[in-house]
Amino acid sequence: MVTAGSCRTTLLALLAMLGLLLIGPPARADDEPPPLPVLDATAALRASQAAIGRQLADFTLLDREGRPVKLSDLRGKPLLVNFIYTGCFQVCPTSTRALAEALQAMSGGFDTTQFNVVSIGFNQPADSPQAMKAFALQHRIGAPNWDFLSAPAPIVDTLTREFGFVYAPTQAGFDHLLQVGVVDAKGRLVAQVYGDDFSADRLGEPLRRLLADQPLPAQLSLADIVEKVRVLCSVYDPITGSYRVSYALAFEVAGGITFAIAMLWFFALEWRERRRLRRLRR
Repeated sequence: MVTAGSCRTTLLALLAMLGLLLIGPPARADDEPPPLPVLDATAALRASQAAIGRQLADFTLLDREGRPVKLSDLRGKPLLVNFIYTGCFQVCPTSTRALAEALQAMSGGFDTTQFNVVSIGFNQPADSPQAMKAFALQHRIGAPNWDFLSAPAPIVDTLTREFGFVYAPTQAGFDHLLQVGVVDAKGRLVAQVYGDDFSADRLGEPLRRLLADQPLPAQLSLADIVEKVRVLCSVYDPITGSYRVSYALAFEVAGGITFAIAMLWFFALEWRERRRLRRLRR
């Protein structure tokens, strides 16, 4: 007969065993991988700001159907450019939705034919045209002036440097600048808008000035940007005064999967035990 105590004992033993399987044996010091580089917010912003005023080279990217698209094809009207990676499960989707909401709010003051928007996938080979298409569909981006482009692997480094977009690999994906580059009709990068919570005012003001052929307002200083705006795809820790990657969601997902596996295993053991008892009673 299976008692409540035996069930609890079995479940606890099962969870302990799953924990050991997930954690694995302790790694030796000589097996530990080298620490990943930490993205410095100030240095990244300095590179980003240095790109302002740059005439962008004519890169060839791939659209969601795998067709080549040159940056020069998008000249003739202002262009908003941001960089994402489709494997991001937290900040890139959030900033993409924030950008979509800002564009929707701007629709009263701008016609969609007056400017274009492109989101560029920089993590290759994962950010293929098919992955960019799936990302756009998942987040319901269907604006006629917004495209999702895949950057071929050989040009990623040059392309991101050209836009002043800085990123670094982390254990959870990539840490990168949260920025939207504003490009004028002639293909010159004229401003950077930072943060993961874009607003219609922050994006609309440089567009409005470009369309009216007016000078753009001066950018904030590096110190002001670091202090006032979240610029990295990570979490700012006020205790240490630094940015760190947030693993909370990853741990929640892993914990949920582990719990589900444990429960399935537990019920399977219960089912087998009951079958055994029924056979003994016959």
